[in-house]
Amino acid sequence: MISTELQNQLNDMADKASSKAEEYTGSLGSFRELIVEHFGENGLIAAYIALGVIVLFVISRVAKIGFSAVKYLVIPAVGVAAVVSFVTPYSFSVTLPVTVTLCSLLLLFKG
Repeated sequence: MISTELQNQLNDMADKASSKAEEYTGSLGSFRELIVEHFGENGLIAAYIALGVIVLFVISRVAKIGFSAVKYLVIPAVGVAAVVSFVTPYSFSVTLPVTVTLCSLLLLFKG
């Protein structure tokens, strides 16, 4: 069973979250009303589509950056550090920062 103190804390946090959500949706609601007032329902639909496209564009760019970081930074840095640690007397933990730095420069110039 949940203690009454914990339950009271959870209720307080839920109330705070709902008040914050109400605050943000209130400002979004006024923005929605502004669009409907000036451009009508078609303008609101266009705004939703434009917002969706912008969100998808941002998500795709973030995903591209993430995949590039894995492709040009993480995999080569770990691979080169492993090879260098086998060939030289330096340990993997010593060579990894150097290889990450070099691969970061590669990623920076690769774009």
